Amino acid sequence: MLGARLGHRFVELSLLEWALTHRSWANEHPPARDNESLAFVGDAVAGLVVAEHLWRAAPEASVGLLTPGRAEMVSGANLARWGEAIGLGAHLRLGRGELLSGGRAKESVLATALEAVLGVVYLEGGLAAARRAVAALAVW
Repeated sequence: MLGARLGHRFVELSLLEWALTHRSWANEHPPARDNESLAFVGDAVAGLVVAEHLWRAAPEASVGLLTPGRAEMVSGANLARWGEAIGLGAHLRLGRGELLSGGRAKESVLATALEAVLGVVYLEGGLAAARRAVAALAVW
């Protein structure tokens, strides 16, 4: 389901599960790992793909114009909107407290999980797959 929405067929389902695991779940279910290290990769990937797109759309634009555009596109609020649009919250593994506090709809939880999922897309399929996934999410 997530794969179809991102134009990617997930191969290593354990990596996808890892990407969908919030630290609250990992804390309650050792030795589960939280998604933050995958989000680190996905954050860089999203920034690169968005920067590339913005530059290609306006190669003569100044860095002063490109940088704020990239920052807006990869902001936590925007990533959370993208995650919400693909129903990411329903797939998250959350601990009891996070679940009770509405974690499936929290901006920070959705943004981090989406970054982690994009990290998996990149690790499995490289930059071309990451480009397709971001293109499936973004409204350029």
